[in-house]
Amino acid sequence: MINFRYHVVSLTAVFLALAIGLVVGTAALNGPVADSLRENVNELRKDNQQMRQAVNNMEEQLDREDDFAAEIAGTFLPGRLTGKRVLVLSLPFGRDNTEGVVKMLQLGGADVVGRVDLQDKFINPDNNNDLLELAVTAARPTNAPTTNLPGNGHGVETSSALLATVLLDGVSDATPISEADRRAVLAAYTNANYLTTSERLTASAEAVVIVSGQPYIDKDSAKKDESVVKVAKEFNQTGATVVAGNGSEGGNVVAFVRGDAVLAGSISTVDNANTVQGQLVTALTLVQQVNENKAGHYGVGDDAASLLPRLLQ
Repeated sequence: MINFRYHVVSLTAVFLALAIGLVVGTAALNGPVADSLRENVNELRKDNQQMRQAVNNMEEQLDREDDFAAEIAGTFLPGRLTGKRVLVLSLPFGRDNTEGVVKMLQLGGADVVGRVDLQDKFINPDNNNDLLELAVTAARPTNAPTTNLPGNGHGVETSSALLATVLLDGVSDATPISEADRRAVLAAYTNANYLTTSERLTASAEAVVIVSGQPYIDKDSAKKDESVVKVAKEFNQTGATVVAGNGSEGGNVVAFVRGDAVLAGSISTVDNANTVQGQLVTALTLVQQVNENKAGHYGVGDDAASLLPRLLQ
């Protein structure tokens, strides 16, 4: 008769056999498995080292290319923009590249009359009505032709038109904007935290370089990207315009201008102004814009005509 003790002995024998099997199997396989894992780890370590070295080489190459572009700029740019009055308008996503663009313009001899940094608040669609009201209020003490401001209810467009009127030369038959009026308009937008300005801005400009960046990615991205395009459109109505951006895809202002036949015919674009090379090309593009009255599209994007413009002289 099978009793409880028999079951206990049987189960013990089973577990003992399993334990012995695991020990024996582990001992038998431990060498090959460990060797294989060790070999894989060594291969991955070597691959990682090679990738790290490749990245370091690429970074060094980019640094050398930046150095090359800076040296070329020093011999190629001086004098090409002498006497040209230029305004630099910085958009929120282009802030990091603005100083480099300014340096290239100054190296070319341009009189950078000032720099205006539009703030995120200016682009935010929540401030549409406030911008509309501010445009009317800010224009009242000035000689700005407020009757020519857009009347479609878009705050960024209306405010951009007013700012372009007081910052750029505009049409030849317009009443000149006095320095006091210019300062009054800028003060209204500065005090409302829509923009910041440099200390200069004592004269109007004949051309503007708009420094942009990547497109917006938040929930209001479509409206914000549309507003950025409206900024470019309105300033282009009043002076020669170059948009210096980062990339030409995803809805940013460079992509939009290049995709619009009308705008592409009057606004120049550079899609790699985040690099020293692109900042040099931005200055050369402005040379073409103000001297030849010709718009061009340059950079590394597939929709760029070439890396840089071919100047007549």
